[in-house]
Amino acid sequence: MSERLRGVDIRRPETVHDIEAAAHLFDDPPDPEATARFLATPTHHILFAYEDAQPVGFVTGVEETHPDKGTEMFLYELAVDEEARNRGIGRALVAALVTVARARGCYGMYVFTDRDNVAAQRAYTAAGGVEAGEHVMLEWEFE
Repeated sequence: MSERLRGVDIRRPETVHDIEAAAHLFDDPPDPEATARFLATPTHHILFAYEDAQPVGFVTGVEETHPDKGTEMFLYELAVDEEARNRGIGRALVAALVTVARARGCYGMYVFTDRDNVAAQRAYTAAGGVEAGEHVMLEWEFE
């Protein structure tokens, strides 16, 4: 794709099966219907890192457009297999999503992470992200 890391290939999966083959990287097993919808939506992005043809990490992003601001990329999730961590794969995945965001005309990209998620913060800053200050995240959970 864009970011090259020795022995690691970063690319967008083409099929639901490609994502199901990487189920071990997700919090829960991917739902085939949700996966198909995600892949069919042009403003939703997923990139996998493959090592020896095996998926070892992924990043997802969603383009968000607002009438007076334009479009920015929300980095939704980053995951790297425990055995593949601390080798630059997370940074390379984030950098690859930055490349997608720029190519799609996004004016910027953002992500939220927990204050104690040091590994994620390292990956984000290594890929050029800067802390934007103190924010409060509120959420709604629907049953």
